[in-house]
Amino acid sequence: MVRLGVGGTSRRSFLRLGVSGLASLNLPGVLRARAAGSPAAKDTRVILFWLQGGPSHMDLWDMKPEAPAEYRGFWRPIPTNVPGIRISEMFPKQAKVADKFSIVRSLHHGDTDHPGSQHILMTGRAGVTVVDLVQKSPALAATVSRVVGPRRRGLPAHVVSPGVQGSYFGASYVGRAYEPFEIGGDPARKEFSVRNLTLPGGMTVERLDDRRRLRRSLDTMCREVETSGMMDAVDQFEQQAFELVTGSAVRRAFDLGAEAEPLRDRYGRNAWGQSLLLARRLAEAGVTFVTVNWVGWDQHANLKPVMLDYLPKVDAAVSALFEDLAARGLDEKVLVIVMGEMSRTPRMNNGSATDQPGRDHWNDAISLALGGGGVKGGRIVGATDPRGEYITERPVTVQDLHATIYHVLGIDPYTSFLNNAGRPVSAIDDGTPIRELF
Repeated sequence: MVRLGVGGTSRRSFLRLGVSGLASLNLPGVLRARAAGSPAAKDTRVILFWLQGGPSHMDLWDMKPEAPAEYRGFWRPIPTNVPGIRISEMFPKQAKVADKFSIVRSLHHGDTDHPGSQHILMTGRAGVTVVDLVQKSPALAATVSRVVGPRRRGLPAHVVSPGVQGSYFGASYVGRAYEPFEIGGDPARKEFSVRNLTLPGGMTVERLDDRRRLRRSLDTMCREVETSGMMDAVDQFEQQAFELVTGSAVRRAFDLGAEAEPLRDRYGRNAWGQSLLLARRLAEAGVTFVTVNWVGWDQHANLKPVMLDYLPKVDAAVSALFEDLAARGLDEKVLVIVMGEMSRTPRMNNGSATDQPGRDHWNDAISLALGGGGVKGGRIVGATDPRGEYITERPVTVQDLHATIYHVLGIDPYTSFLNNAGRPVSAIDDGTPIRELF
């Protein structure tokens, strides 16, 4: 069973605004802000498997077996259970469930550096450079958090496992109340504990409840003269704050020990397999957006040994997730996306005297896999040339991708928020859902 143990409170954590200040009951303010959004009609959720650093399209989902050796790489494509779709031989388990997801081979954007690419993919907008790393726009998940909040009361709206290291998950001008909740631990470890779900040192549930009673008694005078119903609203949000920390919904959702051991084995007994299993539990419980953030996909050198380690873990976890969602009847409710902020150069470099060859940065042709949440499986969107360098069919923009996610969640992508200058800015500037996926 997971221990909801003591741990440092992350700067970016959703609950840093509440749990660390529960003595003064700041979290109700967070929840009041969240309720300002209008819940979308769709009861859908998103799991983003974020391969930070950029996985190579040439080695995963858009292989070129007829290209010269320095392009095609180390592995060959294999057939899947969908006629005509072939993916890397390193993905034999995904090949058996290819009817449950589709592949976009023509995503592109205009930045070749990691910070700028991450900002574009997360927020839909440029603005960050290697000399100016400050986030300029809200992450898509932050917008989702503000507009719909969690799908079930007593849960955070956006959870990141293990944490936000290196990418732009922040809320920016939509409000600090919509920052993600960071798990901050490795779910594969026996001693795994979820930070930020504990009370401050010396605080107990009983003492917290006493403080709530004290606050209510001090509010009595206000209630006698208050006629607008505001105090009733304060009660509502205070109760939600209390439930988030003391209720059972969050604790049940984070309890990986409730899962059968064979299922945990199928996902993989590693940080990423168990994080995806945890993501399924959180989405099922009612968390609207779950991000599994795997840092380490920047293989300028030693591509082969690193991929021999990484790709089987991705294969097991992703295939298990799609099968698990289908078995639980959640495949139409939960959208799964597997991607990074860029791809790698189709032509491998030569390595060095000490390092094996690798691939460098490439943003002109990016592949990703996505399925569930109403997205049809077994489809290919877009195509690249015989060497995988450039898009030849159906270019897809990042804003098209964001519009697709908003469509799945039932959110108007042109919903506007005031930026720091007081100017209304819509969630996306342009873009339409990728129609072929529906």
